[in-house]
Amino acid sequence: MNKLSTDALPDTTVAALRSSVDSSFPRTVEELTSLVAIPGVAWAAFDPAELDRSAEAVAALVRSTGIEDVRILRVDNSGTPGGPAVVARRPAAAGKPTVLLYAHHDVQPPGARELWESEPFVAEERGGRLYGRGAADDKAGIMAHIAAFRAVTEVLGDELGVGITLFIEGEEEAGSPTFRRFLDEHRELLQSDVIVVADSSNWKVGVPALTTSLRGLVDGTIEVRVLEHAVHSGMFGGPVLDAPTLLARLIATLHDDDGSVAIDGLVSADSAVVDYPETDYRADASVLEGVRLAGTGSLASRLWTQPALSIIGIDAPSVAVSSNTLLPAARAKFSLRLAPGQDPQEAMAAVERHVNANAPFGATVTFTPGESGNPFSTDTTKPAAQMAMWALRTAWGTDAVETGIGGSIPFIADLTEVYPDAQILVTGVEDPDSRAHSANESLHLGEFSRAVLAEALMLARLDVGA
Repeated sequence: MNKLSTDALPDTTVAALRSSVDSSFPRTVEELTSLVAIPGVAWAAFDPAELDRSAEAVAALVRSTGIEDVRILRVDNSGTPGGPAVVARRPAAAGKPTVLLYAHHDVQPPGARELWESEPFVAEERGGRLYGRGAADDKAGIMAHIAAFRAVTEVLGDELGVGITLFIEGEEEAGSPTFRRFLDEHRELLQSDVIVVADSSNWKVGVPALTTSLRGLVDGTIEVRVLEHAVHSGMFGGPVLDAPTLLARLIATLHDDDGSVAIDGLVSADSAVVDYPETDYRADASVLEGVRLAGTGSLASRLWTQPALSIIGIDAPSVAVSSNTLLPAARAKFSLRLAPGQDPQEAMAAVERHVNANAPFGATVTFTPGESGNPFSTDTTKPAAQMAMWALRTAWGTDAVETGIGGSIPFIADLTEVYPDAQILVTGVEDPDSRAHSANESLHLGEFSRAVLAEALMLARLDVGA
């Protein structure tokens, strides 16, 4: 591939793409509605035939764009077949880049029906939003790819030289258990210069975003033991503290007095450029009145570029079955979100050093490492990111926000490792009101149309800029 240019598209091309997206938008929404009707959940408790039906429907939509090389592929995970992925390829012309367009067709379970205002798998438009499970996450991502490619094909015709690879995963909501194996088996098939992951969110309705950072993750368990066995608290209590009390003292050392993570050796930066008002955060996170927020630095940096540690489980008797007993052992599970630039193994080792150094009253502390995942950050000075920011600004008519996500998307770390030279862009069709994974999930149709246009503009610019 030649070096990418960042020259803008001619106004006539921009206008033609906008017209193409607008004229075909009713069809795009109709096809999205059909996809929502398929309850493809990649969990063992759900009918796998629906997941296969979902993959077939996506493959048919991709074929309707004129792409002939369309396959449904899966790999085994310890003898269990992985979710069906749709992979389609349109080879690049000489000297042109190849763009991998990722989304996923599997969805979350619907949850309790009584929480929905309409049928979860019957897309319903209300107030400019399309409601239904998967309407936003992530069947809209699939349709954004398909509709954008259709628009670029219609406008550029035979002059279109950029290569397109569609990779529509079928098990993302189940944790992508075969994702890395899939990449390893189909490394050449998915080889690309730019990877667009359409599975994130915009800043708010009317303001687009490019997700430029994701926190990594490590977790594990900490056990505190003080006795060989339980004893009567009245007979022996006083000289020795019970295990839950000492576990609580150890947990308290994980944060300093202002609530910042107090583990030495962790990467932290107050570098987020977005203003996230405290009133908005309190409302979004349902923080109770009077609760003081933890940490220092901007709220955005506390969410995106600083570590965050939570205790997500404790093993100890419940209040309902408690007795007057000194408990010999107690265990807690921690979850540590990592700032971009942090090595997960170094972070895990830092937590282990901390808990061992802070063993209270000489208690025996056992540290058991759990899962880990790498953080991610985008170099926004690179050409593909600059093109994406231009495309978002042009489609929305306002500057795009460089936003982070406090959570993790583990498979992006796999993409980074397998394709180290590819530029990875994380985009999305959701907004803060989309309620992905919750009842009444929805898609703002106006934002969806702009997301399609933005991707079409980016593909066209990648094509002419090579």
